[in-house]
Amino acid sequence: MKRDYKTNRQKGFTLIELVVVIAILAILAAFALPRFAQLSEQAHQSSIRATAGALAAGVALTKTQWVSNGLTTATANVQGFGNDNVDVSDEGWPTATNDVTSADMTEARCQQVWAGVLQSNAPSIAGTDPDYAVTIQGDADGDPGSDCVFTYQLDGQGSTIVYDADTGEITTTIN
Repeated sequence: MKRDYKTNRQKGFTLIELVVVIAILAILAAFALPRFAQLSEQAHQSSIRATAGALAAGVALTKTQWVSNGLTTATANVQGFGNDNVDVSDEGWPTATNDVTSADMTEARCQQVWAGVLQSNAPSIAGTDPDYAVTIQGDADGDPGSDCVFTYQLDGQGSTIVYDADTGEITTTIN
């Protein structure tokens, strides 16, 4: 009786095929990685712009509610906006949430304006690894008092959102 022995050849990729695949992947990675890094940077910039827009809208809505209520002087706890706890200056711009109506800002009052105007969806400004760090700077327009500076922390570029409580102006600097 004759036995039929089949020789089992190992099947797989040859060394040349593997080298070609690795070369193709390396070329794709060379084009994809810089594009991915750029997308990440664009996402951070979009986040800063969106937050600045939300802050500007909240500030404008606070003043609108102050005007709608028929008020013309500094007021504690503007009724009808947010949690009815935002205080405004003589010009109707938000200044705090603890019955302070002076436009001379402190870091604590900047945090209060941030939380009071942006409400529950505000990016974090306190605690461990906050999205924004809060500082104050001398008033850029020459008025007495200080401006709130919110510095974006997540990308380490030092981009800022500045709130001037004298004029209600929001200025964004993206680095």
